[in-house]
Amino acid sequence: MEEQRLLEGLVFVVGDNVDTDQIIPAQYLVYSLTDPEESKNYGRYALSGLPSEWGRFVEEGQWQSRYSIVVAGRNFGCGSSREHAPAALQIAGVKAVVAQSYARIFFRNAVDGGFLLPLETDAPLHQVLRTGEKVQIDLSSGLLRRVEDGSVYHLKPIGDVEAIVRAGGLFGYARQLGMIRSNAQVRT
Repeated sequence: MEEQRLLEGLVFVVGDNVDTDQIIPAQYLVYSLTDPEESKNYGRYALSGLPSEWGRFVEEGQWQSRYSIVVAGRNFGCGSSREHAPAALQIAGVKAVVAQSYARIFFRNAVDGGFLLPLETDAPLHQVLRTGEKVQIDLSSGLLRRVEDGSVYHLKPIGDVEAIVRAGGLFGYARQLGMIRSNAQVRT
């Protein structure tokens, strides 16, 4: 993930207890995450397990969503420990999820794989924001601003997690710190 301290995009709003089966239903776990063409299916089916009244996250025939920020309530990513859930959101184009809380395994998978920024807030933004609204997230100040009316909401500090996500995950971060050798160093 490239260094970008200001994120801007349309939000897709969900509620509490969105589980990994709703993020990427089990029947779609047959695709390879390492094959670039096959992995697009994870984006195609991201959030396809949500109730239909929540709307479509990815339009029919597409593999990327127009929504780059997911806003959720409590316990986002509960359920199974599959790393495919944050990967599916990343492949669909999600840069960050803003939730009141996460299932710890989803949070860890999002960070360890370098898939997306799992941002937290005390405010129930899923009850304030509407799907399709444009927001800006300033990671330096820890603020989320609704573009339409300028409303500002505080985010919890993300701390060292941001550096791990930006390094592409835990192994990339360890390579940056010299804790493990890079692939180029191993070959020489």
